[in-house]
Amino acid sequence: MAKYLVIVESPAKAKTINKFLGSNYHVVASNGHVRDLPKSRLGIDVEDDYEPKYITIRGKGDILAMLRKEAKKADKIYLATDPDREGEAISWHLATALKLDEAHTNRITFNEITKNAVKTAIKHPRKIDMDLVDAQQARRMLDRMVGYRISPLLWSKVKRGLSAGRVQSVALRLICDREQEIDAFIPKEYWSLDAVLNVSGEKKPLTAKFYGKKKEKIEIHSQEELNAIMDALKDAAYQIVDIKTGERTRKAPVPFTTSTLQQEASKQLNFSTQKTMRLAQQLYEGVDIQGLGTVGLITYLRTDSIRISEEADSNARNFIAENYGQEYVAAAPKTTESGKKIQDAHEAIRPTYLDQLPVKVKESLSRDQFRLYQLIWNRFVASRMKEAVYETTNIKIEAAGYLFTVSTSRLAFEGFMSVYKPDDEKAENNVLARKINKDSQLSFKDFDAKQHFTQPPAHYTEASLVKTMEELGIGRPSTYAPTITTIISRRYVAKENKNLYVTELGEVVNRMMVQSFPSIVDVNFTANLEYLLDKVGEGVVNYKTVIRNFYPDLDEAVQKAEKELEEVKIEDEVSDVQCDQCGRMMVIKYGPHGKFLACPGFPECRNTKTYFEKIGVSCPKCGKDIVIKKTKKGRRYYGCMGNPECDFMTWQRPSDKKCPECGSVLLHKGNKLVCMNETCGFVMANPKEEDQ
Repeated sequence: MAKYLVIVESPAKAKTINKFLGSNYHVVASNGHVRDLPKSRLGIDVEDDYEPKYITIRGKGDILAMLRKEAKKADKIYLATDPDREGEAISWHLATALKLDEAHTNRITFNEITKNAVKTAIKHPRKIDMDLVDAQQARRMLDRMVGYRISPLLWSKVKRGLSAGRVQSVALRLICDREQEIDAFIPKEYWSLDAVLNVSGEKKPLTAKFYGKKKEKIEIHSQEELNAIMDALKDAAYQIVDIKTGERTRKAPVPFTTSTLQQEASKQLNFSTQKTMRLAQQLYEGVDIQGLGTVGLITYLRTDSIRISEEADSNARNFIAENYGQEYVAAAPKTTESGKKIQDAHEAIRPTYLDQLPVKVKESLSRDQFRLYQLIWNRFVASRMKEAVYETTNIKIEAAGYLFTVSTSRLAFEGFMSVYKPDDEKAENNVLARKINKDSQLSFKDFDAKQHFTQPPAHYTEASLVKTMEELGIGRPSTYAPTITTIISRRYVAKENKNLYVTELGEVVNRMMVQSFPSIVDVNFTANLEYLLDKVGEGVVNYKTVIRNFYPDLDEAVQKAEKELEEVKIEDEVSDVQCDQCGRMMVIKYGPHGKFLACPGFPECRNTKTYFEKIGVSCPKCGKDIVIKKTKKGRRYYGCMGNPECDFMTWQRPSDKKCPECGSVLLHKGNKLVCMNETCGFVMANPKEEDQ
């Protein structure tokens, strides 16, 4: 009997596929890549037309020996690694390392690990797609060039162990730029005014929002303006001048892509991008389901596409009709334009078996696996359902020439929302508005006025950073999670309550990258490079052309930076603190967690101390020095030296000036000084703008 060998990446995937194939098939796992560029050197021969020099990954020798042994026994070999550029490259490395005969080597791909998909793939094998392999090689080589040429500069300038990366450095810059926007933001005061009105025949009052005049919206910027409007409305009659009722619809969401799955899992389940991808990988490769054995529950998890196969679409519509009713089935298949990215060859992320309802498999999954699977299942079913329909009521009320509005909506037909509730769905309010008609009599009860301040741009979260990177064309589905994980693990960025904050270390690295390697951290340059890599995958551009155009400019920038950095090399700064063990004056050092005091007598004297950098400003509460401090995760703030006895702290740098209106501390905000007391709102130009 003929023997067929199937090679996949992971043991879990091998176990799942093994169920579908007969005894003449043997499924083994390579455990990911078997060859890579060497860790100890660049691994790219710049003199020999940028030829990559691959070596066997340490620890993979035994696996390769096992695979060679199995390959010799087989009449035909199927390389069944993942259906993307990375998977194509793993298949090519396997074929090369195992010296497989091209005539007996077959590449197969499947978007879902089901019996039909695997058997169909085996019936339609193909050769390794070298365009996809070259696209992955180009990406790997570009990343290696940036990392291995720039990182040593960071070691000499800041500290050993830091790293630069082609995508991670751009992601860090996005976060730094957002921090600068937030720091420079000056809040502006505004007021909201609601009129609480009694309605004839109704016990519950109606709340109407101030709009302005009939033909213009009026913003209320101060209490003086508010008081003037309220005075004009004193004793005014409130009259309904217009009522409009209508409908609005909310479209069903499209199925998940890698990016949208990461975003929704972050918002709804509070998962990090790394955790989402790890759990999705488990659901894709196969989970032991009671009574069924190992089952792959979702389709491939790295995709830019929102397409769905005709069979899956038909199954979903039938399921909805049977379980919810025909009126819930969407009128036609959802279609949107196809992107140019290589992952668009796949489907969106969806359940492989629609009849495996989350509740049916719950006992076989971990809590987090179940929650993610339920999210994917619900989103896919919802994508084939009709839109939700709302009944809307809009009322205009006039008083003393001013206009107030009341808007309300009621969910009239759930549609897709019977399965999937968006996280921004708001609770119903002002139900009373639907009972009102033009003859309803209104009488004034009270005003509800509130002071507000405009808010700065929000700090990035993992979800919003992924969304921004996708919109800007930076990175690809497989790179979002590792990029964010890297900048957090390097302590360039701290994560607190979902928000991402740049650390002092991150600011130093970003400043150096922007100064010496502006193109590497330029968003448009990076997006264009991603576009070229996609063109390599499509066979339009030769991958060596991309490398040839990229490396000389990088090399020139590195050489220039090396000379400039030598000129500005920083010696250890001597502090005013004496070592209490040997009497030397301690110096300021830079470590993984920021600055600290160390004895210059190292290694004879190993004394170290926490370093508190004074900013030359006294605490407004107790008079002691204000110093720069850090949270446990590395975010910088300004606090009193007398902590914990004194609890003064602020995220913005305090100045030595006091507010002339209320006496509070003035804070630096870009090139302005702003009163710490928000209700005061005093702002002035910074007379002596310093580089903070």
